[in-house]
Amino acid sequence: MNVPDTIPVNALPKGFRYASAACGLRRKNRLDLGLILMDEPAAAAGIFTQNLAKASPVVLCEKHLKAAANRIRAVVVNSGNANCANGPSGMRASVATAQATAKAIHCKREQILVCSTGVIGIPLPVEKILSALPELTKSAVALPVNYDGLTQAILTTDTRPKWAAAQCRIGGKQVRLLGCAKGAGMIHPNMATMLAYVVTDAAAAPEVLHSALADVASRTFNSITVDGDTSTNDTALVIASGASGASALSASGPGYKAFLKALEKVCHSLALAIVSDGEGASHVVEIEIRGAPDQAGAEQVARTIATSPLVKTALAGGDPNWGRILAAAGRAGVPFRPERAAIRMAGIHVFERGRALPFDEGVAHEKLLEPNISIAMHLRAGKGRARVWTCDFTAEYVHINASYRT
Repeated sequence: MNVPDTIPVNALPKGFRYASAACGLRRKNRLDLGLILMDEPAAAAGIFTQNLAKASPVVLCEKHLKAAANRIRAVVVNSGNANCANGPSGMRASVATAQATAKAIHCKREQILVCSTGVIGIPLPVEKILSALPELTKSAVALPVNYDGLTQAILTTDTRPKWAAAQCRIGGKQVRLLGCAKGAGMIHPNMATMLAYVVTDAAAAPEVLHSALADVASRTFNSITVDGDTSTNDTALVIASGASGASALSASGPGYKAFLKALEKVCHSLALAIVSDGEGASHVVEIEIRGAPDQAGAEQVARTIATSPLVKTALAGGDPNWGRILAAAGRAGVPFRPERAAIRMAGIHVFERGRALPFDEGVAHEKLLEPNISIAMHLRAGKGRARVWTCDFTAEYVHINASYRT
């Protein structure tokens, strides 16, 4: 995804301020603490990891959203440490972060959402966060440079910040949406591994926001995979300030479809940015399955192909080895007859009705070396269809993850 280096000032939704700091969780002068501050209590909704090993901040976020989803005042996020599997001290650290932020901005603790990302199982030196929070809250302003700092503060193995913006009109009022995300490894649906924050100056109740986010996530954040691993810290939040002056959204009311379309645009852009920045990745791969017995079956086949190490390593080398795709589909647990199926790679018809088709290997190889490539498979077993996005596996992925802690 290509985006401008600087966020336009007119892309900033009303009602939010931003700040970032280098508090010492990472190497010297590396931004590692970010803040989203709401001018007034705002509505919020979130979706979180389905991993049974949930990090303390995820558990606290879920608790605080249940208690105060319609009056959230801030989101605090640190990188460099996941604050996961740290026993009771992990939850104490997350609670202390929320408490200190609440004290600084004069609100209740449950109005603060806390997120962390980084290495699992290392005690979080929360005193560094607590020392930085007073100045962090004071420095929060609604400027593009401050938002840019936030996008950098949440990164781990990412090579670049990820943000996306969209606008829509609701009742004659202009509504802005702006999102940022981090993610490069441990990326897999349910939900896809990442932190993502979408702020908007639309007005909506938490339940409306949750319905919209869950709907959009199924086609965006839950339709990407890098390596098949779901993290312990996955968090996606959407926060609505209502500062646009637009009337409140309802799922059946005017403006909801326009808002949903804008939200999907932001989330889709962020999701593809995560895949394109997959650890060591050199290709973004779109996998489309048609003709499955149902949609669930199509999704299962697509994800099986997308997470196959053999498929992903072949793609890293531009090898049109369609046999690996067929084999992955065949073990997905979805009934179809391989002798009826068809496969295209980078637009080239390579397999049809049980046998290989003649094609130019050299041309196929060159097409598969392009940054964005496609795999399409028709099972001819029903009407189910699905699309997922992934990336290739290169030696750099192994290098990054073989030395992640050391």
